[in-house]
This record gives sequence, structure tokens and C-alpha cells, in this order.
Amino acid sequence: MHTQVGILGGGPAGLLLSHLLALEGIDSVVLDARSRESIETTIRAGVLEDHVAQLLRDTGVGDRMTEQGSVHHGIELRWSGRHHRIDFQELTGGRSITLYGQHEVVKDLNKARVEAGAEIVWEAQAVEIEGIETDRSTVRFRTGPFTDEIRLQRGGELEELTCDVVAGCDGYWGPARQAIPGSVRTEYERIYPFAWFGILVEAPPSSEELIYALHDRGFSLISTRSPTLQRMYLQVEPDDSVDNWPDERIWEELHTRVETVSGAGLVEGTIIDKSIVGMRSFVSSTMQHGNLYLAGDAAHIVPPTGAKGMNLAVADVRVLTRGLIQRFRTGSTEILDRYSDICLRRAWKAQRFSWWMTSTLHRHPGNDPFQLRVQQAELDYVTGSTAGSTSLAENYVGLPLELPSLEGLVNPV
Repeated sequence: MHTQVGILGGGPAGLLLSHLLALEGIDSVVLDARSRESIETTIRAGVLEDHVAQLLRDTGVGDRMTEQGSVHHGIELRWSGRHHRIDFQELTGGRSITLYGQHEVVKDLNKARVEAGAEIVWEAQAVEIEGIETDRSTVRFRTGPFTDEIRLQRGGELEELTCDVVAGCDGYWGPARQAIPGSVRTEYERIYPFAWFGILVEAPPSSEELIYALHDRGFSLISTRSPTLQRMYLQVEPDDSVDNWPDERIWEELHTRVETVSGAGLVEGTIIDKSIVGMRSFVSSTMQHGNLYLAGDAAHIVPPTGAKGMNLAVADVRVLTRGLIQRFRTGSTEILDRYSDICLRRAWKAQRFSWWMTSTLHRHPGNDPFQLRVQQAELDYVTGSTAGSTSLAENYVGLPLELPSLEGLVNPV
């Protein structure tokens, strides 16, 4: 096979890139090691910034999001028995967020691409990338059944995809970033000394908006997936086990952490899933090399506290799309040459905000009472100051998206 853009990864970044390029008449092939069913049924969070929700609507894949998604105009902060609402609309000139699961976005993009006759190869494990410093790159991949129970270990002969450009949308563990020589790759990472214990609950929402709570026993988050399915989180130790958390203990801890003096608590239900997720930040300051460009989790990972993961991926893809439009229409690589610089400005601001939310709302090792008092004072300041509340709201709904100009080209995405 040969195509203009070989896309590794069939998550939201890879599928959206394929979709946007197709609207501009640019061919692509998507490879993903997972099956379509696996991609579409792995339940993921989904807080969409304004620009992401609008892009999905504008490009014809937002109908189901508009019908089923939940538009939120603020969040609630709780600490020391108090609660305060951050009003996004008032503080940001009418902007909002949309809660719509990442896996639902993937379903919508998959449907659109399949109906358009796109070339998407599921269960295709990329194992080697060559020629990224030349005019034609080669991606070698395997398809076929599992050879054992170890994830992604597959049989089958190697197949090849040649392309003019490789887009690495294959996540942190994918081969795209590793194809960039270590001698030119700069990476930054922070591992946080706590984790999230998450539950999926069959219950009505406990609140009209997300609740972020700081308690002397740790952080908690009350989120929603649908009118009948809720997601809730507790801060735990990184080496904790799901086996240590029977349902009764979970509900007792959640009630303790989120209830306020006004008695505003949460609605219990049937817990259908439990999991523990580690917390870390990661940035590759090398997002491009030759004709290889990284986007999404392949280039950066943020702790989920700030709800920036998929939004950053979409911002990357929008910049990359413009660069590829310019290259294939005019031969100029002016935008692609600046791709890393443009994306990293936003990525580091998102890292800063995610780090701030995480540091402010979680108990730190040692249960230092001084640190807790400082965190409580920070929340008191932010909620009592128009400037502080505005800063939180602006970052949460998404900072202004700065896209490179395609002046003179028709209908750029």
C-alpha cells in the first residue's frame, strides 16, 4: 500500500486526522493494533473544550454528541465542609465544556471514516518505521490472530505501508516516538506519588456539574458519563489494590470526602467497574523528525485532573492538518517546520494547569498539615478572587487556540 499520510493509531487523534485530511482531499491509511470493537468499547473520560465540540459539529461528526452529550457551564469545588461553584459562562464570556466520552467520539469518527470508504486496518501492529529522513517512509506491520495471550503479540507475515508522511498518533507505548533517534529526542516526565481509584456506577447524577473535592483524607472527583452512568474517583496510594476496596468502604469514603456542611452529598448505585490509574506528566519536546510527526499521547500525557488529554490531541491534529494541507497543496513546509514549537506552547500550558489542579487538590506524602492548610488557602483565594476564578475557568474551558494561517488557500480546516 502507498498513501500520502500513514497514520499510526486509531484513537481520537488518528481518526480525527484522517477525517480532517479527507475533507481536504488528502489520502491517508490508519493502522491500529487493537480491534475496532476494543477501540469503541473501552470506556474513557471525555471533557471536550469549546473548540473541540465545535470542530466535531463543523466537520459533520457532532450530531450524536449534540444529542447525547451534556453541556456544563461550571464546576464545583469542595473543601473544609465548604463548596463554591466556578461559573464558566460568567467568567469566560459564555464558554462551556461538553461531557461526551472519548470512546463515543471514536465511534462517531470510525463510522464517518468507514462510510467514506477510508482505509483503516484494525489489528495491525506496527513494528518498524524506516525512511523518515527521506522522501518516502515505510511502516512495516503485522496483522492476524493472537499467537498467545500477551497483548499485541501477533503472528502473520510483515506487510508494508509506504507514505510521504508518518503521523504518530499511537500513544505513549507505540513505536512512532521510538523511531526518532534518542540522540535528538528530549523528554520530560514526572510521576506523582498517588493514584486514582475509579468506579463506574449505575446511578443518576449526584450533581448537575463535576465536583472536585479536597479532604484531609485525600482527593475525590464526582463525574458523569450519562443520565444513568456515573464515574467517581478517590485518591489512593499508587500500590493500592482494587481488592482492598469493597463497595461499603468505597461509599463510606466518598461520602466522607465530598459531603459539605449544607448536606449536599452523592447518589449511590450499583458499582459495575473498579480500577486504579497512576498519575504522571510526560512531554516529548521533540514532536517531529524528518517526515514523522507526533500527536496526542505519543507526545504528551497529562494527569486527568485538568481534563486536557484528548483536547491537547485535537489541538495537535488541527495544527498538523494545516501543515499537511500547505505541504500537499503548495509544496511549502513552513507550518510543518514550526509544528513542535506551535504545539508545545499549548502543551506546556496544559501541563502547568494540570499540575496546578493536581497539586492543589491532592494530599501530599507525609500528610503534612502545613501543606494542607496552604492548599485550603489556595482554594479560598481562587474562589474568592475574580482573577483567580477567571484563571481557573479560562484554563478549564480551553485557552484560545492559535492556528497557523493558511491565507490564500480555500476553506482550511
